[in-house]
Amino acid sequence: MTKILVTGATGDTGRPSAAELLNKGLGVRALAHRPDARAKALADLGAEVVYGDITRLADVRRAMQGVQGAYFCFPIAEGLVESAVFFAQAARENGVRHIVNLSHKQSRPDARSRVTQNHWLSEQVFGWSGIPTTNLRITFFAEWLLYISPFIQQGLYILPFDRNGRFAPLAASDTGKIVANIFADPTGHGGKTYQLHGPREFSNEELAAETGRVLGVDLKYQQVTASDFMDLAGLSDKVTLRRHFEAVQIDQQEGRLAGLDDIGARIIGGPLTTVEQFIDANRSRFVRAA
Repeated sequence: MTKILVTGATGDTGRPSAAELLNKGLGVRALAHRPDARAKALADLGAEVVYGDITRLADVRRAMQGVQGAYFCFPIAEGLVESAVFFAQAARENGVRHIVNLSHKQSRPDARSRVTQNHWLSEQVFGWSGIPTTNLRITFFAEWLLYISPFIQQGLYILPFDRNGRFAPLAASDTGKIVANIFADPTGHGGKTYQLHGPREFSNEELAAETGRVLGVDLKYQQVTASDFMDLAGLSDKVTLRRHFEAVQIDQQEGRLAGLDDIGARIIGGPLTTVEQFIDANRSRFVRAA
C-alpha cells in the first residue's frame, strides 16, 4: 500500500489531508508533536501516528522511513528553510517519489515577510532535491474567520489588514482534498507550482458583511495595527507572526493575495467550499455560549 507522510497532521490542513488520503485507500503516517485528543482522532481514523519535531533531522528521518509521498506543512515560525532541507534530505534517503509543499501565494525572493521569503527558498530546496514536488501557493484560508471568531462572537470583525485588501478564502478542507488527489494520482503535478484560491473573491470589508449576513448579525470591519491585533488575540509574544502580518498588510495593498482560479476545483473534481458553507459548517464557533 502506498503510504504518505503528513506533517502538521493535527493542524488545519494536515487533518483533512490525512482523512482524505485514508478515504482514498492510501496509508497515512501522521507526524504529531505529542499524544493528545487530536492525535488520537487521527489514529481512530486509521492513521499511523508517530511523534516528533519537524525541526529535528533525526525525527524527520524516522518519520520518512517506508513512505512513498510526503506533505510538508510548516507553521509561521522560524526554522522553515532548515526544516525543508531536513525534509528533502530524508526524502532522498528513503526514495520518496513525490512531495507536496504548502507555500504562500505571494512567495517570491524579495518578499517583505521573512516567512514568505523562506517559503520561496524552501520551494527552491525541493526543486534542487530532484524529487518531483508540487508547490501549493495558497491565498488566505477561510479559517481566518475561525481565528477571529472570539471577536465575531462580540459583534466585532477586527483584522490588521486594509478594508479594501482582496482575497478569495480557501477552506483548509478543500486544501486537504487537493493534497490527497495529487498524491492519489501525481501524474502531471510534479514540478508544478499552483496558485490556489477559493471560489469567490472579497475585500476584507465585503467578507465582514458576508459573514454578518450569513450569521444574521451586523458586523462592521475594524482595522487595527498588527501589534494591537496581537495584543487582542493574546499573541503579544509572537514576534515573527507580528512582523509577518505587517508585511502581509502591504502584500494585500499590492494585490498579491487577490485572484481566482479553477485549479483546485479541477484537481478535486468538484466545487470548492463557499464562505456561506464554511460558516454554516462551523456556526457554533461564531455564537457566544450562553
